[in-house]
Amino acid sequence: QQKFTEALPILEKLVVAAPDDAETHFYLGFCLTAQANTTKEAAARKALRARAHASFVRSKELGYEAPVLDALIQDLPPDGSEGKALSENAEAGRLMEEAEALFAQGKLEEALGNYQKALRLDPNIYEAALFSGDVYTQRGDFAQAEVWYQKAIAIDPTRETAYRYSATPLMKQRKFEQARDRYVEAFISDPYSRFAIAGLTQWAQATNTRLAHPAIDIPTDVTFDEKGDAKINLDAGALLGGKDDGSFAWITYGATRSIWRKEKFAKTFPGEKAYRHSLAEEADALRGVVAFSKSDKKVKLSPTLTKLKKLDDEGLLEAYILLARATEGIAQDHPAYLQQHRDRLRRYVVEYVLTGGGK
Repeated sequence: QQKFTEALPILEKLVVAAPDDAETHFYLGFCLTAQANTTKEAAARKALRARAHASFVRSKELGYEAPVLDALIQDLPPDGSEGKALSENAEAGRLMEEAEALFAQGKLEEALGNYQKALRLDPNIYEAALFSGDVYTQRGDFAQAEVWYQKAIAIDPTRETAYRYSATPLMKQRKFEQARDRYVEAFISDPYSRFAIAGLTQWAQATNTRLAHPAIDIPTDVTFDEKGDAKINLDAGALLGGKDDGSFAWITYGATRSIWRKEKFAKTFPGEKAYRHSLAEEADALRGVVAFSKSDKKVKLSPTLTKLKKLDDEGLLEAYILLARATEGIAQDHPAYLQQHRDRLRRYVVEYVLTGGGK
């Protein structure tokens, strides 16, 4: 019935009675978060959120395996600190706080009224549209839920949440193909979010689908000295195996990256003060390996090089790097790439990830 605050004291007793029940700790975390949303005093609210985080962690320690659990742990700071305000409009912000408290008490109609009033005051409150969709989902009015989720998507199409939330009514109606498309959009919008990954994983479990990236083995480990020169730890088999499969070409991977670190990064990204491993650098290094291996006509490319060449020929190499091989530096290039090439990210997931790694 979505009456989280009423459920809280019952769950607190259950945790005492069965302290090793993982599922009870999981739901207790939800109810503590809801209670925090109804609490006005900042210190008390922070303490409740900290308890919620600890409850989710304990649930995981006890073996609870809900895909969303890791995301909940990541989303809540251990100390219970707050996120940023939902709106710069003070009245809209107040209405959102009241709406959250009403929702936690199961007063869905009153919460909906506040969400929509807030949205009229500030049409850019993503959460107001998103949570309106949630109310309609709880009421079983999936058509109206879709309307409001789409409004949230229109406010910010780069956020993953509304895509993921909009998949829930579709899953309930067993419209698995439509739900898949929403989970894919969520994942490509924020592939580093545990929530987005959990959504796609839940769909895969429900549909018995194997998710996987292409099996590509990069046989090098690159580190840099203080001068920026690359130290390449290359799999000995690539050099000593006597194979005519292009494995020798991996020596160029580190050389290309060394050039980027020493000079090319600064020229390519003049607005950035410090070097980072970028999407452009990784793509350049991988393309260099494929090109060098192809320069010898006697070479029959290894499975890894064949797959890399295929991805590049299909225009999906960057999508593969961003979704399967992103470092902290590479991940910084995702928003710009998403803005320009959302279609390529989508194609990569559909043609490779959803097919167990591609054909």
